[in-house]
Amino acid sequence: MGSNGKKEVKIGVYVCHCGTNIGGKVNVAEVTAYAQTLPGVAVAREYKYMCADPGQTLIKEDIKNLGINRVVVASCSPHLHEHTFRKATSEGGENPFLFHMANIREHVSWVTGDSAEATAKAKAMVRAAVHRVKFHKQLETKREKVHADVLVVGGGISGITAALVMAEAGKRVYLVEKEPTIGGHMAKFDKTFPTLDCASCILTPKMNAVKEHPNITLMTYAEAAEVEGYVGNFKVKVKKKPRYVIEEECIGCYACVEQCVFKTAKFPSEFDEGVGMRKPVYIPFPQAIPLKAIIDPETCIEFKTHKCKKSCVTACAEVAGRKAIDFNQKEELVEMEVGAVVLATGFKTFDAMRMPEYGHGKYPNVYTSLEVERLVNASGPTGGEIVLRSGKKPKSVGIIHCVGSRDKNYHRWCSKVCCMYSLKLAHLLKERTGAEVYNFYIDMRTPGKGYEEFYDKLLEEGVHFIRGKVAEVTDWAVTDAEAGKLVLRVEDTLVGVVRRIPVDMVVLSIGLEPQSDADQVRRLFNISCSKEGWFQERHPKLAPVSTYTEGIFIAGACQGPKDIPESVAQAQGAAAEALALIDKGFIEMEPNVAMVNDEICSGCHVCVSLCPYSAISFDPVKETAHINEALCKGCGTCVGACPSKAISQQLFEDEQIFAEIEGLMIEN
Repeated sequence: MGSNGKKEVKIGVYVCHCGTNIGGKVNVAEVTAYAQTLPGVAVAREYKYMCADPGQTLIKEDIKNLGINRVVVASCSPHLHEHTFRKATSEGGENPFLFHMANIREHVSWVTGDSAEATAKAKAMVRAAVHRVKFHKQLETKREKVHADVLVVGGGISGITAALVMAEAGKRVYLVEKEPTIGGHMAKFDKTFPTLDCASCILTPKMNAVKEHPNITLMTYAEAAEVEGYVGNFKVKVKKKPRYVIEEECIGCYACVEQCVFKTAKFPSEFDEGVGMRKPVYIPFPQAIPLKAIIDPETCIEFKTHKCKKSCVTACAEVAGRKAIDFNQKEELVEMEVGAVVLATGFKTFDAMRMPEYGHGKYPNVYTSLEVERLVNASGPTGGEIVLRSGKKPKSVGIIHCVGSRDKNYHRWCSKVCCMYSLKLAHLLKERTGAEVYNFYIDMRTPGKGYEEFYDKLLEEGVHFIRGKVAEVTDWAVTDAEAGKLVLRVEDTLVGVVRRIPVDMVVLSIGLEPQSDADQVRRLFNISCSKEGWFQERHPKLAPVSTYTEGIFIAGACQGPKDIPESVAQAQGAAAEALALIDKGFIEMEPNVAMVNDEICSGCHVCVSLCPYSAISFDPVKETAHINEALCKGCGTCVGACPSKAISQQLFEDEQIFAEIEGLMIEN
């Protein structure tokens, strides 16, 4: 004990080499020797990898044997290993918050060219940490109960997978999908690469499992509208749009569709990408889940004129013996409380009309890859027959890769799946029509299991590959062979000549991009996006399915382009993370939160409006600000903004920050 009765501060300093990441630039031995001379330092050690078990053991043993009661680790970023060293401090017998971390990797060795300068900077940062940790206080984490239910947003293969994993674990899962049916983009495919498995044969059983599972509440044609709360205790309102068909009454018999006053389908089908038609009342596709009809008010005569014969109502009553049609159905809000959320909202495809040089929308026989997917599908508008608009089979087809991707004018990123689905379509086109198929590619990217072998298979089948970016698609013929054809003008970079390739059909391999409502969704759930608009993971390697908002996880192509196996794997990972969170039954909240001094607070509301996490409210009884510790992330915005200096933040109190600054400024 010190002369004033307080426990003597005994600091242990541990400097990490991090292999050569730090040791290759910083003289670690010199920094360690310097740390030993600092006031209050009882021991200073160096080790090659402090995060490894032997490094952590050094901390534990020194606490037990030398009476160390403050710990400083000079190593990498706290984002990576702060929890590791806090745990080691705790296991040694000290309060985990009597620890501080000096980042001498990202802040020193990785950004400083000169070794002597890097060593001097590392000394300064260690000195600052030593000064600071003297003022650390013993803090405790708090526990709060969590709700065991989970919300999954998005009903594609990722959302379906995540929902089933958690439902099988005994959790109540709410699966919300904005379209009238689950299945996502995968439901539109005929085959999957590279094995050419039937897509519906894989997906349909999963879709039915969702419908039949007692632990899954399925809400289609619905969107999350409001989200409040925090990890373990989210309150969500889901907006269910009116189908104008009572789901509990509809048996999916198609009677209303068949007897609609529109005897033929005349409106572009969203599910068939516009190559097929539908009526105002329709079921998206035969395997839809739920297999329920939906009425489109934009095309239905009853909504436009109120003078329809309502033959659909009559058919429903006479054929099915039901009263499922309800033209007065209204939007409704469904409220739920959940402990975790998995976002699996997927992607949308690039609009090929943005590249007029390729003629989509101008030339009838220029198709997007997704339109061709519907043509080759047995449930598509042509029953799986690949035909041109005229009804004839194409004798030659050109497939243009990277439409909208790897292009600084549109999207710089590679969409990852385009090369492989282009190869798949090339195989199907050649197999079913016998056409000559040309693939125009920039670089062939086949990095997955069995992908390169699939590429080799197509070479053996006689598919043509031309390396070069297509400049334009035109119907302007300069030779008799080009008459009546679509001509692709391209520079073949392998032979160094400009070529003109006449074909009957052009397929545009459109890239993947974030959903149009991605920004709205990320604001609703308070998560981050990358600059391109994809949902941002907490860490690309160590936390690929977590977000910066605790309790919100991401899966599938909403995080970036990926194929089906990768999406499924990520969905299983997100489900596992969510289960790990809620299975404990409680959450532990870090104590580095803001605190309000009620005696000083003037009730000015400045902090309330500035808090990015909605953690601050106004207490009308006390007339002071109140901070919800579960929502507070310790960002410090309110601390800096408070005009009365009534807010402080644990672990970032004035005396701690001033001591750290002083430590930096003292000369060696």
